[in-house]
Amino acid sequence: MDLKSVQETVKKAKSESKKRNFKQTIEFIVNLKDIDIKKTEGQLDFFVPLHFNRGRKPKICALIGPELKGDAEKNCDTVIVQDNFQKYAGKKSEIRKLANNHDFFIAQANIMTLVASTFGRVLGPKGKMPNPKAGCVVPPKTNLKPLVEKLAKTIRVNTKLVPIVQIPVGLEDFPDSEVADNIMTAYDQIIHHLPNEKNNIRSMFVKLTMGKATRLE
Repeated sequence: MDLKSVQETVKKAKSESKKRNFKQTIEFIVNLKDIDIKKTEGQLDFFVPLHFNRGRKPKICALIGPELKGDAEKNCDTVIVQDNFQKYAGKKSEIRKLANNHDFFIAQANIMTLVASTFGRVLGPKGKMPNPKAGCVVPPKTNLKPLVEKLAKTIRVNTKLVPIVQIPVGLEDFPDSEVADNIMTAYDQIIHHLPNEKNNIRSMFVKLTMGKATRLE
C-alpha cells in the first residue's frame, strides 16, 4: 500500500458518496483475520498521533485540582475540580453521561487515586479513564493547550470487542493528501502491533459516514 493509491481511494470514496447537509467523517476500516480477541495477545489497544486533524474536534473533560482550573477552563469542554468530585460519588448515571459525551478525559496526576475511586468504575469499562499513554495524566503545573491540540490529532485503536479497526481520519472537505497521510500513519502503527503484521489483515476500506465502503487494496 502506498500513499498515491490511498489518496486515489479517498478521492473515489468522496466522489461516490451523495452530498449531505453536514460534513461527513471519513473512516478507515481494517478487518482482521487469524486473531483471537478473547486472548490478551490478540487484542489491540493503543493511541496513534496523526500528522493532521482526525476530523471533528474531540470533546475533552478535565478532572483536576484548583491548580489547573483556569487553564482547563480555557482549553477543555468540561471542567470538574476536585472539590466537586463528591457530587458524582456513586452516581453512575451522571458519570455515564460524562463518558458518552466526551472523547478524552484529562486528570491531574497527584489526585489520580481520587479520580479512580470516584469515576473509575464507569470510565474504566468504557475505556475512558485518563490514559498516560495518550498524555492525559498531567502534573499540577502544566500548559494544557499543547495537549488539547495533540488530542485533536490522536486516535485510539481498540479491538477488545470485535476484530475490526474503525477509526476517523478526517472530514470530507479535508484535502485528500491529508486524509491519505492519516490513513498511512494509522496503517503503519496497526501492522506494527499485529503479531503477523500484514498477514493479519483480511481487508481494508475507506468510508464516509453515509457513504458505501470503498475497498483499499
